Amino acid sequence: MTTIIEKNDELPDYYAATLENGSLVMEPRCACGNPLNDDYFCEKCNKKCHCRHIICDNETTLELVKTYIRKSPQFSAFSVKLAG
Repeated sequence: MTTIIEKNDELPDYYAATLENGSLVMEPRCACGNPLNDDYFCEKCNKKCHCRHIICDNETTLELVKTYIRKSPQFSAFSVKLAG
C-alpha cells in the first residue's frame, strides 16, 4: 500500500485579500507569490493555479472574509488566515 504524504510547509495558491474603500478586493497569487491574470496561469512556474485559500492583510479583512465563508455558498470552499 502506498502512503501519501502531504507537504504542509508549502504555501498553496491563494488570494491576497484587502479592503479598499470598504470593499473586499481579492488578488489571485501563485504559491510562488507571483500575481495571476484572469486565466490563473503562472508564467514564472509555468502552471495553472487553483486558489482555494485567502490570506488577509489585517484583522478587519479577516473578520469580513470569515463572515462571507459562513454565510455565502460561493465562499464556503475557502480557508482563510491572517498574513504573517
